[in-house]
Amino acid sequence: MDPTRIAAAFDFDGAVRNVSECTFGHINGTYFVDTEKERYVLQRINKNVFKKPWEIMENVVGVTDHIRKKLAAAGGDVKNGALQFVRSGDRWYYVDEAGEYWRAYRFIAGDCYQFCDSADLFSRVGRAFGHFQNQLADYDAATLHEVIPDFHNTVRRYEAFEAAVKADVCGRAAGCRAEIEFVRARREACGFIVKGLQTGRFLLRVTHNDTKLNNVIMDKKTGEGLCVIDLDTVMPGSLLYDFGDAIRYGASSAAEDETDLDKVFIKPDLFEAFTKGYLAGTEGAMTREETLALPESARILTLETGIRFLTDHLAGDTYFRIHHEGHNLERARNQFKLVQSVEEQRPALDGIVKKYL
Repeated sequence: MDPTRIAAAFDFDGAVRNVSECTFGHINGTYFVDTEKERYVLQRINKNVFKKPWEIMENVVGVTDHIRKKLAAAGGDVKNGALQFVRSGDRWYYVDEAGEYWRAYRFIAGDCYQFCDSADLFSRVGRAFGHFQNQLADYDAATLHEVIPDFHNTVRRYEAFEAAVKADVCGRAAGCRAEIEFVRARREACGFIVKGLQTGRFLLRVTHNDTKLNNVIMDKKTGEGLCVIDLDTVMPGSLLYDFGDAIRYGASSAAEDETDLDKVFIKPDLFEAFTKGYLAGTEGAMTREETLALPESARILTLETGIRFLTDHLAGDTYFRIHHEGHNLERARNQFKLVQSVEEQRPALDGIVKKYL
């Protein structure tokens, strides 16, 4: 489908002058639309990943509208502090002749980092995600659609793992017995966040579910977080999902497929930097129970990711893209080494959190 023709279906400010493809991103097809007044982002929503695109749009429009109201009340940057979606007639999306779903939003200029080169940067990213949580603390998370069911349900992930071990469709279980036993030894831990939500120990909140460095646009002038983006996986859950995954990804000493496990560990300086920023950003919106559980969330989300890699290895590499045989097993071992690192450093990590209570 010609993106220029698709662009004509949206109510952009000004006549469209140019449409160009954006090569970043791996999920949605993305284009830049330049009008005589503004730049916009045009995206084709990936229906293979998101089965009900209209539910995504209900989620993201509701959340961004809420944030803009908070910004307006606080005298903040309403124009750049939250994504602004563009209508196509009376809807927030357009469906083409092939049944593909498209959406558009105003482009926000700023710095976007792919890698963390300093504790200071990671702290500012943490503050941005914490502020995002603060802005949505009074949003009724139960009204959000669960666009990927059980995405961070670690209990369900464990059950899928055991099913894959039992089926052993590729005959690979014998080659990863140590990893299987590693997971089984931590079975009870898998229910920590899930059961906490069920019992009310942890509050049901709006969660981002992809708290990577490059999902925060940083203000070019101040260096602070300007806008949290990539909201497709916004769902109801625990903020521990967001914190734990941010640490798993951002505070690791190595890439998640590093095979020299001596190089793989959680960097305590980065853990402290993100924790300090995140707690400052939430501005007291977190409960004491949530705050004290932050180190455990890093362990659980890392364990969950390792379980997912190991499950996919056992099932024949049907979900994660691999570059060579055994790639998912290497990733699983990497994540399990991070789990061990969190466990070994737990007293120090607990101390860091308590310092900022």
